[in-house]
Amino acid sequence: MMDSAKKIRNQRGFTMIEMIIVISIVLILSAIAIPRYMMHVLRAREAVLMEDLVAMRQAIDQYTEDKGKAPQALEDLVSSGYLHSIPKDPFTEKNDTWQPVTDDTIASPDQTETGITDVHSGSSHVGSTGTAYNTW
Repeated sequence: MMDSAKKIRNQRGFTMIEMIIVISIVLILSAIAIPRYMMHVLRAREAVLMEDLVAMRQAIDQYTEDKGKAPQALEDLVSSGYLHSIPKDPFTEKNDTWQPVTDDTIASPDQTETGITDVHSGSSHVGSTGTAYNTW
């Protein structure tokens, strides 16, 4: 009777060594998976930034061509219907941190006023390409 009770008691749980081995395996897998996940998140945010910059730059060019003058503010692109809204910068997570670039030169004979010619991110963090987002 004592032997069967002793066997049941010994078979109930995991030993300390088994727990250490399982925890070690989980930690090793986490050490591999987390950096890869973070890199994928970064690349996704960079892709969103590039798409937003392309959309805003195309809207600036189209506005300038249609109106004969460059927009004076990014909000002009929204109020004139060239953008539905100013996108959120994926790195600053705000839509008011974009850095518009103004140019005093007239790009074409049809253009009557100077204004915004380009736009950059408001984030000074360095991207996966080694350049700051505000230079993209």
